[in-house]
Amino acid sequence: MDRIRIELYRPRHARPLVELWRASFEHGVGITDSHPIEEQRAFFEAKVLPENTVRVALGASGLVGFIASTPESIAQLYVAVPFIGQGIGSQLLALAKLESSGTLWLYTFARNARARVFYERHGFRDSGHGFENMWNLEDIKYIWSRSVGAA
Repeated sequence: MDRIRIELYRPRHARPLVELWRASFEHGVGITDSHPIEEQRAFFEAKVLPENTVRVALGASGLVGFIASTPESIAQLYVAVPFIGQGIGSQLLALAKLESSGTLWLYTFARNARARVFYERHGFRDSGHGFENMWNLEDIKYIWSRSVGAA
């Protein structure tokens, strides 16, 4: 595996980040996103970027993952499909935990079994099920607490 470097998002990362996000989402959830890629990029720049700290994971092959988080929540955490299972998501998640206020919450889709196992392995607990309107899919809210789920 490449040596991974985590750094703050820069505008030059926009296109590869959105392409990675889409491919990883489609792989994990098992659906095809029919939205134009530029629409997703506009959403990222208008909503995700201003409301979160975004960090990218870079390897010799380029951008291999990213996380968008606040001290209270994780909005996005995605790893490039060829790099899933190599510890990149764990590194990004560890950084979010370190910078957290002591608890973190996030949502993932119920049908994304790999993500559910990943978060549960890292101390997140299912705190309730809901429904995400855009994709018409069941989602799960997960919560992690430093006092309950060790770093």
